[in-house]
Amino acid sequence: MDIQLLIIYTTISIFYISTPGPAVLLAILNSIRADFKVVLVSNLANILGLIVLSSASILGLGLLIKSSVILFTILKIVGAIYLAYIGFKLIKNNSKLDFNTQNNRTKKEYKIYFKESFITAVTNPKPILFFTAIFPNFINYESDIYFQFFVLTFIFIFLSFCILSLYGYLAVKSKAILSNAKAISIFYKISGVLFIFLAIGLLQLTQ
Repeated sequence: MDIQLLIIYTTISIFYISTPGPAVLLAILNSIRADFKVVLVSNLANILGLIVLSSASILGLGLLIKSSVILFTILKIVGAIYLAYIGFKLIKNNSKLDFNTQNNRTKKEYKIYFKESFITAVTNPKPILFFTAIFPNFINYESDIYFQFFVLTFIFIFLSFCILSLYGYLAVKSKAILSNAKAISIFYKISGVLFIFLAIGLLQLTQ
């Protein structure tokens, strides 16, 4: 593979992943309302979602969704509804911060966080546009497609895991600032509003 193209692809991926969006906001939110282990679990769910999307892209399903107005619109609406659902749930949330140790957390809780992140990843048309509009441009179809697919996908999910984990780690370090009930209530409401804005922005997304 062309090293120069890989550098360009890596740079684009870093900027794409670092840009505030549902995955970034969810990583910050989970680190505040739970702990860093939950962030890692959520990041793994996000990675699984990205693998699904990249696989769909290489199989041509992503292009089908991108070219079909009906399919794209359905996916966009489902994603927006789910983001709005998270937003309204946060606004109504009156719970306190969770300072439990990782050992006190149940498997059911982890499954809830995992599912939330996975659904957010696979119902967001923005990554689909990345894997259908940008991803294929870095594949040389005269060489081994599957090897290139593996390398490019690995780079993207590795960067995604690292960047989202960094966001989560920094948020964990600032958790003490939100130790009082009023501060956490404000945090939940602001997060909820941001998720609702993301849902509205998602509806404005075009092919």
